[in-house]
Amino acid sequence: MDKASANKKNAGPKPVSLKWKWTIGSLVGVFLIFSIFAWFLVQAFSNRMLNAERDNVTQSMFTVAKRLEHESDRQLNSTDINSVLAPNEFDFGSVLNDPIINELGRADFELLLYDNDGVQIYPDKRANIPFKKVNEPTTLVEGSVRNIEMIGRQPLVNQNGDKIGYLAIENRLTSYHKTFTQIYSIIAVSLMLGLMLLGLWVYWLTGYLLQPIEDMTKVADRIKEDPSLPERVELRTKRPDELSELADVLNGMLDKMQRFITQQQRFVEDVSHELRTPVAIVKGHMELLNRWGKEDPKILDESIQASLKEMQRMEGLVQEMLDLTRADQVELTFKDGHTDAKEVINSVYNNYKLIYPDFTFVLDDTLKSETWLNMNRDHFEQILIVLTDNGIKYSQDRKEIHFAASRSGESLEIAVQDFGEGISSEDAQHVFDRFYRVDKARSRKQGGNGLGLSIAEKLVEGYGGQITLESALGQGSVFRITLPIQPEKKEH
Repeated sequence: MDKASANKKNAGPKPVSLKWKWTIGSLVGVFLIFSIFAWFLVQAFSNRMLNAERDNVTQSMFTVAKRLEHESDRQLNSTDINSVLAPNEFDFGSVLNDPIINELGRADFELLLYDNDGVQIYPDKRANIPFKKVNEPTTLVEGSVRNIEMIGRQPLVNQNGDKIGYLAIENRLTSYHKTFTQIYSIIAVSLMLGLMLLGLWVYWLTGYLLQPIEDMTKVADRIKEDPSLPERVELRTKRPDELSELADVLNGMLDKMQRFITQQQRFVEDVSHELRTPVAIVKGHMELLNRWGKEDPKILDESIQASLKEMQRMEGLVQEMLDLTRADQVELTFKDGHTDAKEVINSVYNNYKLIYPDFTFVLDDTLKSETWLNMNRDHFEQILIVLTDNGIKYSQDRKEIHFAASRSGESLEIAVQDFGEGISSEDAQHVFDRFYRVDKARSRKQGGNGLGLSIAEKLVEGYGGQITLESALGQGSVFRITLPIQPEKKEH
């Protein structure tokens, strides 16, 4: 089994796409909402129709009972019934216009009459509903859900108030069932068509809305195979939304990732190059001594001194690399600090005046009182030392270093200016890169490994600040730092 087949086998079942999940979820949600709405609507319409049918049954029972009340003064018999159902059998006009006869003539209506003993005396055909004695008019809905019918029952009395029999009307609700059969059919067809159309619309809409995610997935897959590819997610709409913001964030993350990859490659290359030279020098001297130089005191002394010097260079390089690593982690490691910027700036200024008497140092301090930073003191001092050493290293005829410190709102602004050789605008864009040196040959003679400014930048940004450079060839450079001042409530 090849690797591709093994990966395919281990991949397991293909997951359901988000497009289908949204489509199915939307259809289920609409189906439930529509079903609940339809149920309430059907119930309301059903109650309304049943109430109308109940009124018809009640009115029919009342009219029949009233007529029999006048026709009989004893127990109900067939003569009384015929007088009610056919008051004048020869007057066809009066029969057709009789509302009771018209109502009871409906196909779904059936009139049942019983004597006092519960014996059915009308019609001749046995009824399907059971006889029940009642003391007052009642109208009930009976039967199964799909085959309900309405039964009205009422006792019959004569004008003297004597009970003469019982009346029952069976309304099979044929019109009701026919109406609701049509309604259910309409609801079912509407629901199926609606869900089909809604499913197509939701499927297309989710596909359109999720297209940026598919684009991001494709770009991420391609960059996973080759991190150096310049591909980015194309923003399909100018209107900002969550997905366009996500695509923008992903593009920024890819840019930053590729910058890190580039810096890492340069870091490895530069470290390899920086270590190769001192290692080669030390190795050459050791081989020289091993062959014949250890017998010559002069050669022995020169080799030892050269080897020690190269070892010191390697030691400095390793230390700066460690400082740079710590600077990368400063935001996580040093969250709290309490440093008086005014005191540290004056301390660094006075120290350099003492160490470099051939230089002129100028301090323009407009801070009127203690200015506290949420920063480790050693880190703040290291930043100032890196910038000052850089100015001293590249100074020429005019050996001056100017310091300036001022407060702007809730920020501390610091400037370190030298009047040395300066750098071009192209080189100024890379001075904070690791191991970057404008003139490597000259920088090697002046000392340093090109990590100082990178360390300073990491420290400043780790504490939420910003560092910039202004420089011109032959006129010197100015490094400007902006750091947030600690709120007054935290000051001691």
